[in-house]
Amino acid sequence: MTDYSKLDAWIDAHFDDEVMFLQQLVRVPTDTPPGNNAPHADRTADLLKDFGFEAEKHPVPAQEVADYGLESITNLIVRRPYGSGGLTVALNAHGDVVPPGEGWTHDPYGGEIDNGSLYGRATAVSKSDFASFTFALRALEAVARPSKGAIELHFTYDEEFGGLLGPGWLLKNGLTKPDLMIAAGFSYEVGTAHNGCLQMEVTVHGKMAHAAIPETGIDALQGATRILAALYAQNALYQQVTSKVQGITHPYLNVGRIEGGTNTNVVPGKVVFKLDRRMIPEENPVEVEAAIRKVIADAAAESIGITVGIKRLLLANSMRPLTGNKPLVEAIQKHGEAIFGEPIKAMGTPLYTDVRLYAEAGIPGVLYGAGPRTVLESHAKRNDERVLLEDLRRATKVIARTLADLLA
Repeated sequence: MTDYSKLDAWIDAHFDDEVMFLQQLVRVPTDTPPGNNAPHADRTADLLKDFGFEAEKHPVPAQEVADYGLESITNLIVRRPYGSGGLTVALNAHGDVVPPGEGWTHDPYGGEIDNGSLYGRATAVSKSDFASFTFALRALEAVARPSKGAIELHFTYDEEFGGLLGPGWLLKNGLTKPDLMIAAGFSYEVGTAHNGCLQMEVTVHGKMAHAAIPETGIDALQGATRILAALYAQNALYQQVTSKVQGITHPYLNVGRIEGGTNTNVVPGKVVFKLDRRMIPEENPVEVEAAIRKVIADAAAESIGITVGIKRLLLANSMRPLTGNKPLVEAIQKHGEAIFGEPIKAMGTPLYTDVRLYAEAGIPGVLYGAGPRTVLESHAKRNDERVLLEDLRRATKVIARTLADLLA
């Protein structure tokens, strides 16, 4: 039997090192776009080497990355085999992040500690789990010393663009095939399902003209306004559709970026907007995309002279629970309740994640890590993203204990 108290004590004794490790990861920017993330992988590999972990570097070919709209991706795998006859468990976290945006009161790349929280872009999602997974593995080897099975760390750099050049690329190229996997998540729940995501770029074409003679042009913005109104009307209808998965409510649509026109005295000839449609696990992605395209086409047809181009940017399938994830769920719930002092629910999340790619390859997985109770609380994709240091400490203990059980 594993002495869990010794695992906990090792993590407590090395927690300052874990915090410093996370700070160093935060201080190397990984804004995606533009997506020049190979330097962060190099830095991570160097830091891991200090712990005796050799990280395999798997650079994605430059042309594939460029075709994807990014600059560089190097994915990392750390393999720690202990003996035949046991499970191989992978731990995946992503290092790429959205740009910081405005409104920060702390340096987004400073790794500053304030009132018990560590601030910076990716401190909650998910460089924090580079740290929790690495130090859980170190504790496991120092204390439990497993004699069978294996652990793999997968540190990848493509979650923000869908994961196809991150975990998807590793799996497609046969570089890994674990039995179970844990992906970065939040400390107060085990994620067993998540939403899908369809992202599209819509280009509305009209005809430029001088604002003094607007009748000689075709206003692309007016056409776009009709399309947007139709899409937002659909958004109201989505609220009437309810998912049966706890933690997931209903489908929804967001228009996150709009640009167009050339000047204030010119009738705009082109407007481009990007939309994000979240799909609940019960929805069919093919039907969802077809329906969105029809709404756009029908609304565009109401404006004489307006034409529309639609490009799919991302299609990430939702994830449903796989029956094989039971050992993961039970171990995390048991140790999570012991460490956090409250029940850890198994539930869905409205996010979309890399874990779906493992599930699609037949590898049961869950989401669990050092994040807070909610996306809102984490400030993920907003200013002043942060992780509570005590959550980082406790999540590391839960993961170390879980790994000890799975490899026992």
